[in-house]
Amino acid sequence: MIDSSQLQIFLDIATEAVLAAGAVLQDYWGNLDSIEEKGRPGDLVTAADKAAEVTILQVLQQHVPDHNILTEESGQLGNQDSPFLWAIDPLDGTTNYAHQYPVSAVSVGLIIDGVPQVGAIFDPSRQELFRAAKGLGATRNRRPMRVSKTADLGKSLLVTGFAYDRRQTTDNNYAEFCYLTHLTQGVRRSGSAALDLAYVACGRFDGYWERGLSPWDITAGIVMVEEAGGYVTAYDRRPIDISSGRILATNGPIHASLSQALQSVPPLSDWGADMGRGTRV
Repeated sequence: MIDSSQLQIFLDIATEAVLAAGAVLQDYWGNLDSIEEKGRPGDLVTAADKAAEVTILQVLQQHVPDHNILTEESGQLGNQDSPFLWAIDPLDGTTNYAHQYPVSAVSVGLIIDGVPQVGAIFDPSRQELFRAAKGLGATRNRRPMRVSKTADLGKSLLVTGFAYDRRQTTDNNYAEFCYLTHLTQGVRRSGSAALDLAYVACGRFDGYWERGLSPWDITAGIVMVEEAGGYVTAYDRRPIDISSGRILATNGPIHASLSQALQSVPPLSDWGADMGRGTRV
């Protein structure tokens, strides 16, 4: 049984890690010598990703050397029998970062016995630090944050993303993006799942859904949304399986209607030219 004081220690470790990695990303900003693809078109990795990951691993090695670790760049590390699993994305939004589009972040989350319980996300471009731990609340730059109060899907602002394999599969989120753009006040695509969840937690977005994700993309953000008063589930409102790659996160009041909309999206081939006429996107 992990108590609140232990969770606070883990939260401080996660915070130390994201801030240290964020400093690395600031040093590399605009100074990348090479950008590589990891086998899938658009799935990029840079020296900044790798250096930030090394920094995070050094922090964890210092404080929790006996824990299990899952990182985007290095895979599974550490003690795989441990009930503590750190899910690390040293640079979420690499494509943005490589193009010097300032929407990216460091994300460090901790899963304990299969449940996300600690998360820290740092956006070095805006110097915004998002933190949360189960039962301890959620903060932005050390001040409490809460989800929005929007109760009508038609008045909501949503965010989503597209998987790297979107060019090879019809299960690619395009229809959902278009359909929900017509049903709401707009749908944005930031390119950073971690920040999308952090922005739901602090009320900038009312809801978020995406597919094709990995545990390191969403672990920290799940904790933030829940601790800020929101809901996180599978598309059909069943408990989320972080290994499924799919997530639905909202402020709560629009959760049922957004879930229903996602499950009733018509294929693009069935769309008429008058759908959503007059809607501003």
